[in-house]
Amino acid sequence: MRVLVWHVHGSWSTSFLSGTHEYLVPVVPGRGPDGRGRASTWDWPPSVVEQSPTDLRALAADGGIDVVVLQRPHELDLLTRWTGLEAGKDVPAVYLEHNTPSGPAATTRHPCAEVDQVARGQVPLVHVTAFNELMWDCGKARTLVIDHGVADPGHLYTGTEAHVGAVVNDPVRRWRVVGTDVLLRVAGSVPVEIYGINVAGLADHLGEAPGTVLHEDVPQTQMHRMLAAARAYLHPFRWTSLGLSLLEAMALGLPIIALGTTETPVAVPAAAGVVSNRPDDLVAAARRWLADPDEAKAHGDAARAHVLAHYPLAEFLLRWDTTLHEVTS
Repeated sequence: MRVLVWHVHGSWSTSFLSGTHEYLVPVVPGRGPDGRGRASTWDWPPSVVEQSPTDLRALAADGGIDVVVLQRPHELDLLTRWTGLEAGKDVPAVYLEHNTPSGPAATTRHPCAEVDQVARGQVPLVHVTAFNELMWDCGKARTLVIDHGVADPGHLYTGTEAHVGAVVNDPVRRWRVVGTDVLLRVAGSVPVEIYGINVAGLADHLGEAPGTVLHEDVPQTQMHRMLAAARAYLHPFRWTSLGLSLLEAMALGLPIIALGTTETPVAVPAAAGVVSNRPDDLVAAARRWLADPDEAKAHGDAARAHVLAHYPLAEFLLRWDTTLHEVTS
């Protein structure tokens, strides 16, 4: 089928777009947030086709859009303005929520909970973790969980470099949410190399972590090779959804040190590393593994085995195919 989906979350999209359908990805001049088009730092297949709003309107007029995967509330309006179609009425649709609530943890109403098509169950709300589904107040909407799936990058881990790796996008703007303060606290005790978008802005905050190395927006495959040389992977996120970068690091074979928040305790079993809400525990684990590569590797092997068993790409694609067929039938 032809699936219309905006390029919002690069890592999630990379998994989703590896399915068997044709994927229509909006593109606008300047490739702003509402039309980024194909990714430049991920490897997407030829079945991902860029479409301008004009192209989409022509396709819609010919019945050429089979289903829409919405990811932000305003995409409901964009869909209608660009194509003349209403989600759940004129075209089957699913709303995918990537995030935890940004307001009060247990009482934040989902922005789409009162949208007619969502409230009546015509457009189901899909969450990427059970924790997210639990925390959002989705009213009477029909909700389901489709866990992440990651493509196996291969067991690339070497751990030859005596430093810890981390992947954090916008660490300055999202400071406490992504645990930047915890990241710098660990970096004040052990060497840390940080990858991500807009990490260069951290340079002004490294007074207590002068040995930290920043890698700005490295293409995914290159980043995986570089990250696999780190002795361990640090996941300092306080209040975000389960990070795909964490699951990818586990698939590479990296041992994990992470805060025990949101879905992380489910994703990282004890054999795979150290999960704690005490930053000193994370520092202690990092120091221990820098001194003991064999222990680090053992945890990394367990991390890889766990993520391949519990977050396989094939299962993720099957769950999405089932959901898309249900809403289009």
